[in-house]
Formats: sequence, structure tokens, C-alpha cells
Amino acid sequence: MYDIIGDVHGQAEKLEALLRKLGYREQRGVWRHPTRKLISVGDLVDRGPQQKRSVDMVRAMHEAGEALVIMGNHEFNAVAWATPDENGEPLRPHSPHRFEQHEAFLREAEPNPDWYRSTLDWFKTLPLYLELPELRVTHACWHEPSKAVIDTHTDTDGALLVDAWQRAARKGHELYDAIEIMAKGWEIPLPDGYSFLDKSKHERYHIRTQWWRDDSRLYRDIALGVDDGSNLPDGEVPGAALPGYDHAKPLFLGHYWMKGEPCLLSSRIACVDWSAGKEGPMVAYRFDGEDELSNDKFVWAR
Repeated sequence: MYDIIGDVHGQAEKLEALLRKLGYREQRGVWRHPTRKLISVGDLVDRGPQQKRSVDMVRAMHEAGEALVIMGNHEFNAVAWATPDENGEPLRPHSPHRFEQHEAFLREAEPNPDWYRSTLDWFKTLPLYLELPELRVTHACWHEPSKAVIDTHTDTDGALLVDAWQRAARKGHELYDAIEIMAKGWEIPLPDGYSFLDKSKHERYHIRTQWWRDDSRLYRDIALGVDDGSNLPDGEVPGAALPGYDHAKPLFLGHYWMKGEPCLLSSRIACVDWSAGKEGPMVAYRFDGEDELSNDKFVWAR
């Protein structure tokens, strides 16, 4: 069956340690398992110290048929950074804040232009989600209306069409909004007069949510990435503000920089990003076709 791994973010050594723990071995330049296949939820790049090595490991597995890989928001941003719009300006503006987010990848990629170009070409082939008979995988949020929009702008393998990148990066276009939801998560605006500082000390007026929760609708309970919840409203979000999940199949996510010991978000939803890009472990969920997920199926390495 499948081993679903979380965001790598340039941490090749942690990834190697996890693969060994899972029983994969490197053979002729490709990490392989005799009976299992890897699934990556994306975000191979940015943050960590081993950008090229991380990409090359997962790409080699993908091209050998040993792994399935989806596009995370960092792969999407890497392509948009290097792709001009109709006026010759980059689809992702080169602001100081965005450069800071992308610097670790650019530092390794730009001195290797052939590798950089080849890597971006590979990123462009990656789908934004997987729906397999047994499970679903998306980077941040499963949202059927957004999935339907994305499907009208992708090829039969789920990759964005060549001419769709302009639309995908155009704020206000339905494709831009759909990718924001599925690759970056479900955000809601705070009521007038409320804001908070994110981890980079930028003031924010929207919160990223635990959109899957059905046990609370309080702003302070569902917010992600807010260090001081007392800055948020002491009340419930509006009735239709969260999409929820239909639980038709087990769902696997990355993106959320979880902390602590890996555990399920619900009986059918698992996040495999437990902050490996910083001090956390590289995490996998060993999926064997079960309808109800189990905390016992998480495996991790540091």
C-alpha cells in the first residue's frame, strides 16, 4: 500500500532517516520498497539546508514509479516566481518578503540553471490533488467546488495546462481562488477591529482555519498559526464559514506545521506535516486500505 509523507522543505537527511525506518532502500539511485509506494503531499522546497538533494530524491522515486507526488504551495510559488506574465513581470512578485520565503531554494537553484529549469518543468507536471480508489490527498484543504474549478484547467494527469498559469496567478480569477483553498488552506476574515501578528510579525486580518472541525465554531478554537488567541474574537464564526469534510474517503494533508506527537485530525483525516522544515520530525502515515485511520500508523524520524 502507501506511505504518505509530509512536507520535506529541504530536509533531505530527515527524509532519508524516515525512508530507512519505513524499510525503503536506495537501489541504483532510487529509494525503493519491495511492496509499498510513497506519496508526497508536496512542499519539497524552501526553508531547509538540502534543497537540491531533497527534490532529486523524491523526483527520482516519482520518475521510477516508486512515488506519487502532488504540488504544494511552495512548488506552485517556485514556478510563479520564475514565470513571466503577459507584460514580462513575474507571476509571483519579487518582494523582499517573498524572496525571504524562497531564498533557500534560489540559493541552490540559480547557480545550476539547467537543474533549475528542469526542476520547474517537473513541478509543472504535478497534480494539485490525488483521488485514488482508497484515499484522497491534497496539500491543505479538500473542497469539491474548488476541485471542480481546477479540473477545468488541468490535463488528464491533473497538471495545470500551459496557458492556465496566467489565470492561476491572477488574483480574483476563480482558478486563483481554487488553488489558494486547496494548496494553502481555508481562510476567513476577522471581524472589523481584529488582527494578529503572524510568525514573521506581519499583521493579518484573516485566519487560517481548522476547516475540518465539527466540534467547535469558536474563532479561538479553529484558528491556526495564532500564538495569542486572546487577540481573536470571543465568539463563533458565521454559520457557513467552514466547508467541513464529507468523510467519503480517508484524507491526507500537509501544510500546517503541526507540533507535538503526530496524531489524527479526525477518524478519517491525517495531517503529515509536523514541522520537519524546522525542529519537528519527518512524518509518514502507513496506509493499508483502512476506512478508519489510527494514530498507531504514524511513523516519524528526526
